[in-house]
Amino acid sequence: MTTAAVVVRRRLLPSGGFARFVLRRLVALVFLSLGITFVAFVLTELVPSNAVATNLGEQAAGDPAAVAAFKHHYGLDKPFPVRYAIYLDHLVHGDLGQSTLTHGPVTHDLAQFIPATGELALYSILFASIVGIGFGVIAALRRNRPTDHVLRVASLAGISMPTFWIALVALYVGFFRLGWFPGAERLDPGTNPPPSITGMYTIDALLAGNWGLFVQALHHLILPALVLAAFNVSLLTRFTRSAVLEVIGNDYVRAARAKGLPERTVVLRYIVRGALPSVVTVLGLVFANVLTGAVLVEKIFSWPGIGQYAFQAAVNVDVPAIAGVSLFVAVVYITVNFVVDILYGLIDPRIRIT
Repeated sequence: MTTAAVVVRRRLLPSGGFARFVLRRLVALVFLSLGITFVAFVLTELVPSNAVATNLGEQAAGDPAAVAAFKHHYGLDKPFPVRYAIYLDHLVHGDLGQSTLTHGPVTHDLAQFIPATGELALYSILFASIVGIGFGVIAALRRNRPTDHVLRVASLAGISMPTFWIALVALYVGFFRLGWFPGAERLDPGTNPPPSITGMYTIDALLAGNWGLFVQALHHLILPALVLAAFNVSLLTRFTRSAVLEVIGNDYVRAARAKGLPERTVVLRYIVRGALPSVVTVLGLVFANVLTGAVLVEKIFSWPGIGQYAFQAAVNVDVPAIAGVSLFVAVVYITVNFVVDILYGLIDPRIRIT
């Protein structure tokens, strides 16, 4: 290795550079989380509702002792900065308030509904990543050929069609007309769920060794997961195609082919690996699209997830539940983006010095 190459390598990978890179991202994560909690608190304060009557009910709201205890617990009788500090203290201890719809702690409600959405999102992202990246690579390698044109048109159609329309068509064709898939819920009527470990029926069924229940839970998952993945497959196909096309003409790719390496080795080890940083960045958007699209998909397929809970909370103006869902989604967003940043730094060392 030449002296210049050593200098460049030391600049790109300074001692402890990756640790400092992660630390900077963690500090940014903390400040971003505080900003999110502040925005959520302010929006909750601005909602024109009687928090005491909403949470305690009309009868309890007439009891001065109950009202005073409630205001003291949530700091409603304190100045704004003190109320925010109390709000943060409650968040640290997992207290998101009490839902006016279920009359239970919002934390408990979220713990019941999140696993269903997590399971749906997991299979949706897995399918979208495998199919979308695969289609993108194929389209780029067959640029301006019939395969490329078909995949580009299909990806454009997938991006253009709204998720709720795809869900309705899939439900009508797959369930009503053909009867290939169940229409709603996570299991067949009358079937008991597996012993709860993760809350995800397919995983819990596997852990319990119940293969029949696993197949049934997976059967219920397929249609909503495919619908939720439709937009993301199209998105990943287009982004992967563009990323591969940027890499495919580089000198090191031509050099690898000139060495006589097998085409499969050139594609996997040089082309796909070179395009991976851009694809990883898009995966953060894919996860965001899954969360935003889950509300409509869960409503149409009667899927008992966080989307259903958020919809019911919005319809009934359940402020604590809405705030809890908003905080959960925000935490997921910033966590996913943090993970994407770390993966990007692992794949491309140059970003660690930024």
